[in-house]
Amino acid sequence: MEIAFLPPSGLASAGRIADLVNLVYAESEKGLWRESTDRTSADEVGAFVRAGEIAVASVDGALAGSVRVQRLDEATGEFGMLAADPARRGAGIGRELVRFAERTCRDAGCREMQLELLVPREWTHPSKQFLAEWYARLGYRVTHRADLAVDYPHLAPALATPCDFLIYRKDLA
Repeated sequence: MEIAFLPPSGLASAGRIADLVNLVYAESEKGLWRESTDRTSADEVGAFVRAGEIAVASVDGALAGSVRVQRLDEATGEFGMLAADPARRGAGIGRELVRFAERTCRDAGCREMQLELLVPREWTHPSKQFLAEWYARLGYRVTHRADLAVDYPHLAPALATPCDFLIYRKDLA
């Protein structure tokens, strides 16, 4: 497996990456959003590619996963839009993408890594429960709970159920 940031010339891949992210999130967030709500678009992914924030995992030259990596401030990096090809589930692609994001941010001088996990407020979603446990095994801890409608008001109307997002952090030292 190879993992690298897409160069700006990688814009042609933005649609395939958006399709992968939407496929993965359609399952992992089933019931959280109104029908036909996509997680991202080719245009949004393209903007992230131009900003140097999209890394892709490739296996034998084929797209196997992707992650968005950004710097929030001088000390904090963040990863999001983590997606691994469902046909390759269990192959460690997600774990390696997280390691890549952490290493990238640590090498850039970040001392902490953050991620956000959307969770339903009134019920337990099996995929979200799995991810919460997986992130905990990777060393991430919930630092606070935030209301999606407050921090992302443009997304709230698309929700099918009330949701919060959990902010996870990990010390990179």
